[in-house]
Amino acid sequence: MTLDELGQKIHDISKLKGHFKLRSGLTSEVYFDKYRFESQPQILKAIAEHMAPMIPEGTQVLAGLEMGGIPIATALSMKTNIPVAFIRKEAKEYGTCQFAEGVDIKGKKLCLIEDVVTTGGQVLLSTKDLRKEGAIVQDVLSVLFRGSEPPQKMQEAELNYKFLLDFRKFL
Repeated sequence: MTLDELGQKIHDISKLKGHFKLRSGLTSEVYFDKYRFESQPQILKAIAEHMAPMIPEGTQVLAGLEMGGIPIATALSMKTNIPVAFIRKEAKEYGTCQFAEGVDIKGKKLCLIEDVVTTGGQVLLSTKDLRKEGAIVQDVLSVLFRGSEPPQKMQEAELNYKFLLDFRKFL
């Protein structure tokens, strides 16, 4: 599946019209329901095929952010054989009480994986937590960027951000 075909499939499956509040607090008349494309095996496979070459050399762990980044990171892990960690928004209060589940992240070079980024708010929060745990976090990949310009705060946090598809192309 070409990148244009993939973008069209994601658009057709995921684009909703209405009045939506985004995680960033912004509102939009158009919303991409990420779970509609993340639940489709053919689309996940195509996303992994297109995103795998974007993973920076030397990445030791793919870090899928809760909840939407997890299926993307898992598909990428299956494609690349790079281990995956599942990153919670906050540590669970039982069992291991960790916010990073799966492989050990301490001292490892992580590439954060997210499905949709607007301002990068959750990326920044997770980066801070992961760095406190000793992870090396410099790179972020997302399937869809829905912002109007590259997130300045991610640049300030010394994060290299790349995305597969630009939301503006679908408007």
